[in-house]
Amino acid sequence: MSGLVNALLIVAVVVVVIARQFRARPVNTGRRWWLLPAVLAVAALREPGILDAHHRTESALLLGAELLVGLGMGAAWAWTTRIWTEPDGVVWTKTTRAGAMVWLGGLLVRVGLFALGAALGVHQDSSALMLGLALLLLVRSGILQWRAQSLPSGPSTGGPTRAYRDDMAGVTRKEGV
Repeated sequence: MSGLVNALLIVAVVVVVIARQFRARPVNTGRRWWLLPAVLAVAALREPGILDAHHRTESALLLGAELLVGLGMGAAWAWTTRIWTEPDGVVWTKTTRAGAMVWLGGLLVRVGLFALGAALGVHQDSSALMLGLALLLLVRSGILQWRAQSLPSGPSTGGPTRAYRDDMAGVTRKEGV
């Protein structure tokens, strides 16, 4: 895939993922939560330009930093997501304002990494960003699946659990099922 196609794919995935996560959604623990991250990772690793041939060390360090940002963002996003069990036993999830701050912080760090790479003269391919996004989604989904499975199940489980820095002033309910 060309850089433009990769960039469009990244933007499309981010828009869809973010739009879906800010609405209350049921968690389906039986689905293949790892599939989208796997597809993104395969698409990213197929590209030959993930490392700059003229700046291998710098480009590998920037790729490592991108993966660390993806790992950190995925974990932070998962832990700032509100997750609860409704009285009918269905587990629901919704990203909080703290999750939005995680996205903003991650975006700023990525812009800083891109600027650093540009200052060093490193050619930066969109496949590194796609690989970081795949890791972010994999970590977030994995932690949410783990959190959902660790919640008590059954009709008498009660309401929402707290997410990090979540003010529970208004209890979230199902939105447009």
